[in-house]
Amino acid sequence: MDESWYSLLEWVAAALGLVNIVLLVRRSIWNYVFGMAMVALYIFVFFEKRLYAESGLQVFFFAAQGWGWWLWARSKGADDEVPVGWLSPFSRIVWALVTAALSINLGWALARFTNAAMPFADSAVTGASVAAQILLGLRRTENWVLWIAIDVASVALYINRGLYPTAALYVGFLVLSVLGLREWMKAGRA
Repeated sequence: MDESWYSLLEWVAAALGLVNIVLLVRRSIWNYVFGMAMVALYIFVFFEKRLYAESGLQVFFFAAQGWGWWLWARSKGADDEVPVGWLSPFSRIVWALVTAALSINLGWALARFTNAAMPFADSAVTGASVAAQILLGLRRTENWVLWIAIDVASVALYINRGLYPTAALYVGFLVLSVLGLREWMKAGRA
């Protein structure tokens, strides 16, 4: 495919992603429909830009979106919003250590065995995203803290690779992640 086709895919994926995150902040289960469509398109966009960990991450995201949809469908409250909670301090440490180990090892493998454009940056975003997505499915408020860090790193990564619509989407994700953190903290206290 030519470059204009990937550019169109990127724009469509970015639009789907914006709808996805708005619905997610509102704790609507329908976020998953848009999320699955978005990540399916980003598989191809990231692979074209040699962000292999990001491309593979989208496959994980697709499966995780289905899992999250199933979990959320089982836990909806009376107002159609899902309840949220927090990790224990020990769990936070374990999550941080496992995420760091995953990121470093993936970065090493990409640097050694592929022509990945930015193997360690790509892998750091990927490792943290895996953790954040699982925490999101488990409805843990800490997922938003991770997403905020991921969004900041992703903007720099995508600008470096010339993925400007995706970088703009992640600026929007950053704003919405801050709002999501605030909303989920409020919901957790309620």
